[in-house]
Amino acid sequence: MSEPQEIPTRRERNHGDELDELAKSMSPGSPKVNLFLVPSPVPTRRTRTYSQTERVRQTPRLNGKVKEFCRNKGHGFVVPNDDPKHLIFVHISDIEGEWVPKPGDDVTFQKCLIPPKNEKHCAVNVRITHLAEGVSHERWEDPVPKE
Repeated sequence: MSEPQEIPTRRERNHGDELDELAKSMSPGSPKVNLFLVPSPVPTRRTRTYSQTERVRQTPRLNGKVKEFCRNKGHGFVVPNDDPKHLIFVHISDIEGEWVPKPGDDVTFQKCLIPPKNEKHCAVNVRITHLAEGVSHERWEDPVPKE
């Protein structure tokens, strides 16, 4: 039998060293990078479990209007036609189609409970059925307009 060989190990680095290197590499006028992002409590299409997806499939499609949507932030709100006082959150990952939603657009959607309390809903499988007139619309592949 041969002698056991030592396996080289990677030099352990302190995360503080990485942060220092990142700070040094940034130019003085560059925006600060948020290194410690808190995970979103809203289940997006990517993070939704199979059981949540199945529950959504069993819910009816509802009609409503886009109240507001911020492409830069990636979310907005929909007002259902049957309950105009109620705002429902919508995430960018749950919008289907080629158009960016604008206030006044008619949409169809399904509702999904937001964990962990399952007290509020978010709109999923959102489809624009009619573009609001008098509003300039852009497609997702278009550059984000400067505000």
